[in-house]
Amino acid sequence: MEIAGFGVEAWLNENERKATTDISQSSIAALTMQEVVDLDGQHGQQFYQQLMQSRLDYGWIEGSPKFKTLVSGLYEHVPAANVLQTNGATGANHLAIYSLVNPGDHVIALYPSYQQLYDIPKSLGATVDYWHIQESKQWQPDIAELRQLMRPDTKMILLNNAVNPTGSLLDAELLKQVVALAREVGAYVLADEVYEPLDGTPFVSIADLYEKGIAVNSLSKTYSAPGVRIGWTATQSATLTERFRKYRDYTMICGGVFNDQLAVLILQHRAEILQRNREIVKRNLKIYTDWVTQEPRASLIVPHGISVSCLKLDLPVDDETFCRQLLAETGVLLVPGSRFDLPGHVRLGYCTQTEILVRGLTKLKAFLRQYDA
Repeated sequence: MEIAGFGVEAWLNENERKATTDISQSSIAALTMQEVVDLDGQHGQQFYQQLMQSRLDYGWIEGSPKFKTLVSGLYEHVPAANVLQTNGATGANHLAIYSLVNPGDHVIALYPSYQQLYDIPKSLGATVDYWHIQESKQWQPDIAELRQLMRPDTKMILLNNAVNPTGSLLDAELLKQVVALAREVGAYVLADEVYEPLDGTPFVSIADLYEKGIAVNSLSKTYSAPGVRIGWTATQSATLTERFRKYRDYTMICGGVFNDQLAVLILQHRAEILQRNREIVKRNLKIYTDWVTQEPRASLIVPHGISVSCLKLDLPVDDETFCRQLLAETGVLLVPGSRFDLPGHVRLGYCTQTEILVRGLTKLKAFLRQYDA
């Protein structure tokens, strides 16, 4: 099997440890371990006491009952039995695609978005057609294009909702139209839902809309805990979950005793974490959008409380050259838009710590002035 290099991950693997001001990431500012354990109201005493008494065996293979119940509570129509713990959302995406897509299958993927969603099906021998998001439509796709792409044998539609790197959201009305098209041919719909809007914009999961919908999520982005490496698949269908179980046995045994316990603590205190993160999003987005209005070489389709953004830059050089020079001369890290097949843009992670964002934007503005002469 052959697979393309993973553009954004390869860029970050090469460069993120070189940066002194990293404004490239898509998570909301990561919690410290102390901040997480303090959620128990006892400065971690209860958490660590439980951990010290835990045996480091495999633990709960699919995730503990507490974990599965808490995740189930995030949906309207997903029972706890249909939640499977994975190694982050990347593990969940891989599991679902690996379980369902065969050589010769036809799949449709939202494009450009998270590369895993179209290049893994390609590597498995599927025919992949792209459903394009369009800058002229505020980074939204056109349902008419999806209708034209659908075939009687379409096996799966793969979505990233909200979309990385643009921060655009597929709303309930559009998703219902996707479901109607999928249902006509019996296609699955997988949605990577790791980015949840935190500005009050309504969000609906594909798992609650469609009996063959597969929701993928994790604690990495909205929950500010990428280091926990816990994600999940969620679906209404017990039959589909059972299929995932079979393939999961070949790709993962468990998430680990420590990680599961930490995930439970985070989900138990979801409300506090989301409130913290709403404040970060609101504060930082204002700083960011104010900066854009004052920067003549930048323009932005503003994300609706979503932690990723796709900044358009007016440059005389290509975006990858620009990002390499910016990093080398200022220590500021962005992701070139070309790594998402969006040349002329950069991914800017505005939900980092506020002081880092301010420093990064200040240095970026100064660096851009060299092109004004």
